[in-house]
Amino acid sequence: MDTEAIARERIDRLRELARAATVDGDDERARRYVRRARRIAERNRLALPREFTRFTCDRCDAYLRPGANARVRLQDGHVVVTCDCGGQARYPYD
Repeated sequence: MDTEAIARERIDRLRELARAATVDGDDERARRYVRRARRIAERNRLALPREFTRFTCDRCDAYLRPGANARVRLQDGHVVVTCDCGGQARYPYD
């Protein structure tokens, strides 16, 4: 296996662990997993997967769960995801 494949596999695993930690209520552990995954992506010059970037806050590194620690709203052609920290992300939809 090359290093890129190993890094992608590890990022996917960290995403799963961050999701599980958020479900269990351990937000700080989820933040550590998110930060570690971002650092792995930076070191290997990889883009994070879409499902990872859509469910993490760029401001506080929280793994977002709509209804629990994130608010999701639809506005004129885009989705607005607001974290509890106040950070917002906007994504277009068709």
